[in-house]
Amino acid sequence: MNVRGDAAPGDSLRSIHESVWIAPTAQLYGKISIGEGSSVWHNAVARAECQEIAVGRIANIQDFVMLHVGFDTPTRIGDFCSIAHHATVHGCTLGNAVLVGPGAVIMDGAEIGAGSIVAGGAIVPEGRIFPPHAILAGVPAKKIGERDSSRPNRLNAWLYHRNAEFTRRGDYRCWEGPDYDAWLSAKTAEVEHDTDL
Repeated sequence: MNVRGDAAPGDSLRSIHESVWIAPTAQLYGKISIGEGSSVWHNAVARAECQEIAVGRIANIQDFVMLHVGFDTPTRIGDFCSIAHHATVHGCTLGNAVLVGPGAVIMDGAEIGAGSIVAGGAIVPEGRIFPPHAILAGVPAKKIGERDSSRPNRLNAWLYHRNAEFTRRGDYRCWEGPDYDAWLSAKTAEVEHDTDL
């Protein structure tokens, strides 16, 4: 059963804002909360048989992402986070405006500070804690640089918010044309001045 299917005993545990777009093939089970303006894309799975999964506002959980909890650790994803295709986020905590690249894995008890980037294919082992503004890559993941990526990561999250709004109405070409160019210019200015917060 996915979140749009028939009612199940665990449904009362869910707190999903009415503005969230969830793809028809996404599957959500257990205690899950998702904040305003977020999106869950095609074939993503979120399971919380114990603990909880909490996703903030204007976040995006992209195609084929796996969100799961640890026995002792919830999964917490901050505002303006982007979890890219095929990533696994498992019983860990991501601060606000974190970008997780395609195929990355973040394991139980790990913490990724705000404004960070986890490179595609990186594996963050259990219990590793990284400060804000880290750039992480490798197997196992190591800090290879430091940069406050909060603003570009927020802009990426807004791009997915726009994509979800268009997809909701059956328009799959939201990132092209003069209307998009004008929107991108205006949104970039908002993000640069932090008026999008």
